[in-house]
Amino acid sequence: MFDRLRSFVLGPESASRMPERVEQVIAEQEIRSERLIGWAQLAVGCVWTALYAVAPKTFDPDMTFEPVPVALGLYVAFSVLRLVLLYRNLAPRWLLGLSVVVDMGLLMGLIWSFHLQYMQPAAFYLKAPTLLYVFIFIALRALRFSAGYVLLAGATAALGWLGLLYYALSTSTAADMGVTRDYVAYMTSLQVLIGAEFDKIITILLSTAILAVAIVRARRLLVIATVEGAAHSDLSRFFAPEIEQRITSAEQQIQPGRGELREAAVLICDIRGFTPLAMTTPPGELMALLADYQHRMVEGIQGNGGSIDKFLGDGIMATFGAALPSESYAADALRAIDDLGRLADEWHAERRSQEEPPLEIGFAVAAGPVVFGAVGDANRMELTVIGDPVNLAAKLEKANKAEDSRALTTAATLRLAEAQGYRPPRQIEVRPARPVEGLDSPVDLAVLLA
Repeated sequence: MFDRLRSFVLGPESASRMPERVEQVIAEQEIRSERLIGWAQLAVGCVWTALYAVAPKTFDPDMTFEPVPVALGLYVAFSVLRLVLLYRNLAPRWLLGLSVVVDMGLLMGLIWSFHLQYMQPAAFYLKAPTLLYVFIFIALRALRFSAGYVLLAGATAALGWLGLLYYALSTSTAADMGVTRDYVAYMTSLQVLIGAEFDKIITILLSTAILAVAIVRARRLLVIATVEGAAHSDLSRFFAPEIEQRITSAEQQIQPGRGELREAAVLICDIRGFTPLAMTTPPGELMALLADYQHRMVEGIQGNGGSIDKFLGDGIMATFGAALPSESYAADALRAIDDLGRLADEWHAERRSQEEPPLEIGFAVAAGPVVFGAVGDANRMELTVIGDPVNLAAKLEKANKAEDSRALTTAATLRLAEAQGYRPPRQIEVRPARPVEGLDSPVDLAVLLA
């Protein structure tokens, strides 16, 4: 039943397409809405009680029972009970539906009691402006984004007013208290104009229908927004914050084949000897190892303004100044190397203390002009950097083995970083004219971590 109703509200395939976690988010919103409705109901009951307490009483002194105080007391007590159950998550759907009927029942009961309170024929209450409270109770149900409760409220109100009309007509005994077609007579006497009463009922029903349609449309938007919000939250875990910001704030849709020239630094880190380790380690343990390693390295990279470009198995490629332009991209990259070396040492020590084989990590940084943009096709794209610094950083990381070092950069990158404010925490050895595999000419290298 619920799936059919949801299919009507959200679309024919929504019941099977909406993930459980999205349903959970919507359910939490509905609970908050019901609590808000409960407080509004209690406030209305308290206002009615206060108004009744200060209003002059005109009941027949011979009456032994006054219905209004009892009805108000029961309504306030029911509202309090409903709130308690809502906050304890113990309110079933039937109770929420019952509260709709109770709201309208109390209102109709109060209107019905007017002819007793003011000692008038029953037709007297048909002219009471208190009927306008019907629209408050109907509108309250719109807070839940559920058209069913709005329709129930409107239908209950229409049936209640029909019942009051029937009672007024069935108890009219005098000739001047029956049905009339004269509008002036209707307004100046206790006669009933059937058309006027049906106008009230039609107004209630049409207002209910319009509000229900609006809620259906609003609920669809709520579901779309919830799904997109969940997707945004999930996707943010796959993209660096800078990439996510660029995608979501782009004035135009990002298209492949477009790029921007940036001055940036590229950092690469890689676990040494990972391939033979992967061949002898169970898959679960291997992925846990990678997750631990990547978590530690990402902390040091992002803590210095870096953006994760991609994970390359046991390697990580990060950029500084590409996704988010910076005036200190080279300095930030070398500061990140300092932090990454410390984090790697801590990880090394932890693994030794747990009697696990320590793993060495190599680092490299290269700076220069890169092209930052989208590659791929219209259906599958990736924001990345292309340029000499990318290739140079990869070659420098491999050169760590030949140089017996842990982190390398070029002397030119080191000078640029120092010009941007970088202050090395230790003496950095510069090795001039060193051969690097894959490069045509020797390069002046700087050993960041020996």
